[in-house]
Amino acid sequence: MDNFQIETAQNVSITQNVAGIGERILAYLIDGLIMLAYIVISLMLLGGLGVGTGQEFLFVSVLILPLMLYFLLWETFWNGRSPGKAALELRVVKLDGSKPAFSNYIVRWLLRIVDITITSGSVAVVSILLSGKGQRLGDLAAGTTVISEKLKVGLDRSILTTVPAHYKPVYPQVTVLSDKDVQEIKEIYRNSLENSNFRVIDSLSTKVSELLQVTPKERPMQFIKTVLTDYSFYTQQ
Repeated sequence: MDNFQIETAQNVSITQNVAGIGERILAYLIDGLIMLAYIVISLMLLGGLGVGTGQEFLFVSVLILPLMLYFLLWETFWNGRSPGKAALELRVVKLDGSKPAFSNYIVRWLLRIVDITITSGSVAVVSILLSGKGQRLGDLAAGTTVISEKLKVGLDRSILTTVPAHYKPVYPQVTVLSDKDVQEIKEIYRNSLENSNFRVIDSLSTKVSELLQVTPKERPMQFIKTVLTDYSFYTQQ
């Protein structure tokens, strides 16, 4: 599945690592096994309590409703994840990378009936493959997608940042930072971008500028990027 870039209101480009169709199917199967286990355990408990099929209210309350609301409740209260998605490190997000609202979860949950239940998932698979952004019909309607949060091997999680050719560092003071400092700065910066938490980036910029005893020449996001690039420049010399 191809990744795609979005542009925030602050003109920051963020690359979304879209979940692959295989990952999403496997996550769904894991959730299906959990629901199956719930059915078996619930029936055993109800049977042990002497509850018969004629007691519809108990069956609906204990068995049917939790299954119907499984994905809606998990994704709403677990930040876009179900147990299956968590196992595969997947998450539902809006196309701009921010956390969906409850209304977004409701829309994609309602259309699950068409995407998956009625059509055995065939509509969802075709839609995901053709949309270019990993969206089934529910995602298209809700303005969401499913991303993978798996660690990538490379510079993304390392302390190093790609340094452009003929780069001229701006803040030589970065040499006072340790590898641990830079790793923490990069992690906070990356996580804040993923969650569109720009206030944290502003606070991070203030803290780093105080630590380096410099007055930033750029806006907070660009300042942090410059600090990371400068550190990589001096480290690679």
